[in-house]
Amino acid sequence: MEDSDDVSNIHNRFSLTLVNPSSHYFSLVGSLSVALVIVLSTYLGYLNNLSINEMLFRIPAVIGVLVVLQLLDKRFSKKKEYSKSLHSSLFGNMLWVVTLLLGLLASVVLSKETSVFFITFGMILFASFRIGIYTTVLGASLKKALAICFIQPLVMFLVLIPQDMWFSMLTDPIALGYGISFLIIACSWSLVTDRAGRPGMKSTHKTIQAYLASQGNDFDDAEKLMEERSSETSVTTSQLRLSSPNGDTEFRMVLPEIHPGPYHPVGGSNIPYLIYKNLSSSAMVMHSISDHALNLPSRNEVENYLKNLENSTVKEEGLKCTEPVIVQINKARVTGVLFGNNPLLFLSLSPHGMEDIPNYMKTEIDQYGKNRNYSRMMIIDCHNAMGEEISKEDGEDMLKAAKSCLDTLITKDSFPIEFGYENSDDMDVWAEDLGMGGIGVVCLKINEKKYFLGWADANNMENGIREKIISNFSKEGYQLLEICTSDTHYAAVKPRNRNGYYQLGLITNADKLSKWFLKIAKKSETTTTSAKFEILENETTVKVMGKEIYEDYSKALDKSLKITKIFVLGCVLLFVSSLFL
Repeated sequence: MEDSDDVSNIHNRFSLTLVNPSSHYFSLVGSLSVALVIVLSTYLGYLNNLSINEMLFRIPAVIGVLVVLQLLDKRFSKKKEYSKSLHSSLFGNMLWVVTLLLGLLASVVLSKETSVFFITFGMILFASFRIGIYTTVLGASLKKALAICFIQPLVMFLVLIPQDMWFSMLTDPIALGYGISFLIIACSWSLVTDRAGRPGMKSTHKTIQAYLASQGNDFDDAEKLMEERSSETSVTTSQLRLSSPNGDTEFRMVLPEIHPGPYHPVGGSNIPYLIYKNLSSSAMVMHSISDHALNLPSRNEVENYLKNLENSTVKEEGLKCTEPVIVQINKARVTGVLFGNNPLLFLSLSPHGMEDIPNYMKTEIDQYGKNRNYSRMMIIDCHNAMGEEISKEDGEDMLKAAKSCLDTLITKDSFPIEFGYENSDDMDVWAEDLGMGGIGVVCLKINEKKYFLGWADANNMENGIREKIISNFSKEGYQLLEICTSDTHYAAVKPRNRNGYYQLGLITNADKLSKWFLKIAKKSETTTTSAKFEILENETTVKVMGKEIYEDYSKALDKSLKITKIFVLGCVLLFVSSLFL
């Protein structure tokens, strides 16, 4: 299970990307406001012997210079991004103002005179901070970062401080001693953290830069890095196709062996929708038993996969299936339908939830099915409630439920199939917690009874949403067997939360979702027609990311954070010592 732990660890670190403000306008206003505080604290706290007119002159001068320097800053960054220039400027100026305010506080608490040392010291701290930002986030080499790190803080300092005080303040041996110490620390930190991921990752900083660039839809660098580490493998995609006798009406339930991801907008993050569109929007792209090791690393591999998907071959066909069988053992629930001699199983722990179903469970269910002389096992991870990795007890219950379901299906009679399918393509169902494929419902009419299956192009579901929707269906006299999600990693908007996505039902409430699903279900039952089923299979060779890449990323993150904590602790202790001077 190490690969699952690595992915979870990387995912838990996602909150670190939320440190930056969501809007560059916030950083612009924030940095200008902080610059104002820098001027006020400098003149009212440190240079209070100067006139108010002098201070009033310096305020627009410092703010004006800062605006120009922020525009200049973006020219030094690898991607010429203005927003990152603003974000770094905000945090750097905040570091300067904190130094000034703590210096004033120390003078009050320790009953000593205020020292202009803190003005110069804060400026150099700002420059040291810029070294870290330029090398990790903005893609500059350490030499380039050293060359430009002083531009913004030094020019602000020269505009802030009267000219006759420049020399004495900039040559203060204590300020220079402390400042150079922090510059050395910043350079050392940059060198050590960049090498933290070796040998698996050549440069931790380049990986961080590629990730941050991809968040602005510039995904080329991220995909290149991931594709370099990926390896070719053969993946199978199974489909259950239902079609009317004349071939005019068709529906497919798709079980790709690949996994959506790694994250929006990189690689196969939106592949459920792309498959859905490739099949004329008459499909449900399910979450098969797969994990992030089976992510496609790039758009090139996605195109390769989709192109080869057209070469699917029919393995079996028929006209009959059984009525659904539902087996519940404690939290675990398995719903099964037998098409010819091919079981279709839906596995869920909802409303308790879990992470991706581990591959060992698929292997064991497959083997059990073969022992019962079933042809092809089609196993779906419903992915319809949030949770941790499945526990040993729940896993055993799910296996028991799946085996019991397979045993029961053998005894069931088969009946002619009728089906009707509808989706939300012609409805206004846009939501932040819903992917581009929207929602769909298939109605199965078996032995004069109607059963419904719901699907949403979403990344999992909020716990309990499935149960509320099924309850609302029941009140209308409809039997909704399951609601499955595609586990898409597409994001309509960039989520500002710890998960990095909005699960279905987090934004859109259960009543609204029920209304949408019911409307589609009622349309689907009016279009039911007799059908034949076909089991299709496709085998394609594609590059997948594998387990090692997540292990390396996880180790690099952990090591970098440990290193950073040590450096931060050292910086805090060194800074605190300066307050007692």
